[in-house]
Amino acid sequence: MKVHHGKHHAAYVAGLNAAVGKTAKDGSMAALTALQRDAVKAGTAQRNHGGGHYNHALFWVNLAAASGSSEPSPDLAAAIDDKFGSLDGLKEAFAKAAMGRFGSGWAWLGVTPQGSLAVTSTANQDNPLMEGLEYSVEKMIPILGLDVWEHAYYLKYQNRRAEYVSAFWNLVNWKKVSRNYEEYAKKGQPVPPTPTGGGHAMEL
Repeated sequence: MKVHHGKHHAAYVAGLNAAVGKTAKDGSMAALTALQRDAVKAGTAQRNHGGGHYNHALFWVNLAAASGSSEPSPDLAAAIDDKFGSLDGLKEAFAKAAMGRFGSGWAWLGVTPQGSLAVTSTANQDNPLMEGLEYSVEKMIPILGLDVWEHAYYLKYQNRRAEYVSAFWNLVNWKKVSRNYEEYAKKGQPVPPTPTGGGHAMEL
């Protein structure tokens, strides 16, 4: 995770700074979030680096040490049960999305325009906030994402992506995910990731 955070994520930040200048350099997560909608139209650099920065920023802040594990809030838990039947049902659907993404990409849990939860996946550093993707993606505001690029898991798991996906749930910070749901996505607002703090020290 130190290599992932300090090298890969840092490269996306540098690439976005080079592509859009002060818009990225001001450090505003709201500005970064706003860039996502038109990233495809803005071109390859903003799509790849801007998406990579946003996706990773959301990824890190939704992780916690295993000792700090929590549970979904009652509101989010009810939405999970309504859509997936149970938390285990969500994990099964999420694993299917993560394992079904051929090559590099992400798996996502989010809120659809109709207000229900859904799971989808995107390629490379795309995310469901981006408009104009060339392939089918469930439209949603993501509240939880998992990086399934090989660089995210290969040093520890080699080609065993399924083990990595399963281990992910031990570190999900449900307090943050519940906040993402209740304060932002449920109200139709994209989630602005907060600073990652010590997230790079996590071990999946």
